[in-house]
Amino acid sequence: MQIFRLYQINKVLLQHGLDELIPDRWMPWYARLMRKSIFWIRNRHKGQPAGVRITMALQSLGPVFIKFGQMLSTRRDLLHPDIANELARLQDKVAPFPSEAAQQIIKDALELHDLSELFKEFHIDPLASASIAQVHAAKLHDNQDVVVKVLRPDIRKTIDADMELLFSLAQVVQRWLPDGKRLRPVEVVTEYQKTLVDELDLLRESANGIQLRRNFEGSDALYIPRIYSDYCRHNVLIMERIYGIPVSNVDALLAQNTNMKKLAERGVEVFFTQVFRDSFFHADMHPGNIFVGTETPSEPRYIAIDFGIVGTLNKEDKRYLAENFVAFFNRDYRKVAQLHADSGWVPRDTNIDEFEMAIRTVCEPIFQKPLAEISFGNVLLQLFNTARRFNMVVQPQLVLLQKTLLYIEGLGRQLYPQLDLWKTAKPFLENWMQEQVGLRAMMTKVKANLPFWSEKLPDMPDLLHDSLQQLKALPLQQQQEHQQLMALQVNNMRATHYGIVGATLIIVSALLPVYGLHWAFPGATAVAGMACWWQSWRKGHKKFKS
Repeated sequence: MQIFRLYQINKVLLQHGLDELIPDRWMPWYARLMRKSIFWIRNRHKGQPAGVRITMALQSLGPVFIKFGQMLSTRRDLLHPDIANELARLQDKVAPFPSEAAQQIIKDALELHDLSELFKEFHIDPLASASIAQVHAAKLHDNQDVVVKVLRPDIRKTIDADMELLFSLAQVVQRWLPDGKRLRPVEVVTEYQKTLVDELDLLRESANGIQLRRNFEGSDALYIPRIYSDYCRHNVLIMERIYGIPVSNVDALLAQNTNMKKLAERGVEVFFTQVFRDSFFHADMHPGNIFVGTETPSEPRYIAIDFGIVGTLNKEDKRYLAENFVAFFNRDYRKVAQLHADSGWVPRDTNIDEFEMAIRTVCEPIFQKPLAEISFGNVLLQLFNTARRFNMVVQPQLVLLQKTLLYIEGLGRQLYPQLDLWKTAKPFLENWMQEQVGLRAMMTKVKANLPFWSEKLPDMPDLLHDSLQQLKALPLQQQQEHQQLMALQVNNMRATHYGIVGATLIIVSALLPVYGLHWAFPGATAVAGMACWWQSWRKGHKKFKS
């Protein structure tokens, strides 16, 4: 099955001529030989531009590859604009499946004989279509505009096949490549599989959406549409329809005089609020899932959809990340290096001085620079080299966060290239850190634990009295235990002495017959030795029982 899937992937790549995009110097002679002999598969799309061919190939290969293309489409600083524009189609313009199948799925899931039982209107043509599901516009009988998200049929089989192949490749990488153990590819693929499988359950997505909406209730920075949870099933989700401008449509945003600086700053604010305030963040923030409201262009507000992939952080990781960010913003590279060692992200025997210098070399050139002046590709390459040099271990639980950060950074470049990411984020993180440590943090924790202590308060006098009674009896108890210990030690010494004497007498009784003495002498000696052993056993048994 894996070999067939691998052949199928290779076939699709060759049919779309993607091997032609690889420079000859990067392809060894045996790869070129195999291409012309074993894999003699003709490029069927020679007349199409490179971006179109890449997009078509990824779309043919299925959800796992489409997700990869979506992430690449946000990195316009790394790709040619024509390729990035074509890959952007993977965000919401993937080829749809038949609307008849979508209608039947909805009716089966909601136990409807006809869609008119629930919907006043239902649009047959899909509003958008992505890797996992497609969306149809509709209207409920109360005239509320909604969208109906329908999971693609049999999507799980394709994802399982691809994940099985990825697991096999990850195991090979982890076992045979020099950096295999450091990169932890098996754990990374496991984490990725979990997020993909979670995305296939629209009931989970509806719960995520409800949680995010509650977190940002009344927010001026982010709006989350209402989820109609009564009509949600594992393969169908119904949500309030939103009207806004896709965040990737910069021309339309500029045409309505959107405050792009504030929009970019609010994007940073939304990201850090989700991560550090809520520990619950939207982890699929590609441009196809983000819109901008049209009500107040001078005070723009984001609108987010598609909550299938969310990330969480535990308290320890969140604290380490915040401290790292603050140290970065303060250019305290020594602390950054020490934090990495303390958290186990690099080996504890790492030379902190050298590690500090390596971090400074990467970060110092990019400080106080807007996004437009930072070469992300160069920074990424230096970070990879530093990680390899100091044996930095990949943290699978942070992969989703890192992916989301890539989305945010790419979005900021597109919206407002003059954005100073460090200056924007630093006050927020410093304020968060103040809330975690110091007097404010202590008062917050006391307030949070107040119900628990108010419940236990009536029992405190009895507990205090019992503790004082035990404290009063403690000296006498310690004296008794000391006396028992001394008695056991004396008893043990006597048992040892009896054992030694008994062993000596037995040995003597065995030697006496050599000297021709009457049998009574060795016999009496042996009896005395046995008596000593008996006494030693009794003393030891008494000690054991004690």
